[in-house]
Amino acid sequence: MANKGANLTKNERKLTPKQQRFVDELVSGEGGKQAAAERAGYAKGKSAASMAWKLTRMPIVQQAIMTAVSERIGVNAAHAAAEVARLSTGARSEYVKLEASKDILDRAGYKPVDRKQVQVAGDIRVAIDLS
Repeated sequence: MANKGANLTKNERKLTPKQQRFVDELVSGEGGKQAAAERAGYAKGKSAASMAWKLTRMPIVQQAIMTAVSERIGVNAAHAAAEVARLSTGARSEYVKLEASKDILDRAGYKPVDRKQVQVAGDIRVAIDLS
């Protein structure tokens, strides 16, 4: 029987269930890489740390981590936007209201112009000798 992944390039291969669990555990944000490897079913201690190091250097795992992080951010972005909008009108602190309102305006494209003053001090002398 032929090898299932023999005709696939490295980028087309899928994660093993254990690798997928590692990615899910890592992206959950509970603990570091070693803890994620242990919860995914890899050995404990130094073996898990070593396996986590190997996993995070595999391009297919790196891509899966980036995809999972992007999805997590996307899912939480709507909640974050709603929270900023709520703070801009409902916060007790005037400072919090101001900062939330500025953040909303900034993201809508109404960022204030950055003004920088450059001051040059010094004497420049040029001497041209035509003799």
